[in-house]
Amino acid sequence: MPVGLLTLELHIQHAQSLKDKRQVLRSLKDRLRAKFNVAVAELEHHEMWQRSVVGVVTLSNDEGHVEESLQHVLAEADSLLGPLLVSHAVEMI
Repeated sequence: MPVGLLTLELHIQHAQSLKDKRQVLRSLKDRLRAKFNVAVAELEHHEMWQRSVVGVVTLSNDEGHVEESLQHVLAEADSLLGPLLVSHAVEMI
């Protein structure tokens, strides 16, 4: 069973506190979970105000479906975050 991992690296330049950062992350996580039924979690930089690495995971019986789903998630994250999204990576596990 293929499992897909999308890693999003964020630089939240306007964040002046962890509260600011968490507000951006909560909005992103809630939107992606509701729209795509994926698991979303912050993976790195928990205590840094302006940086974050977010992981998005999905699985399916078909690897092509996993890749397509993650591409849709990436497009949505890009439209939500804009310049806050510094880089991304897709892995099949």
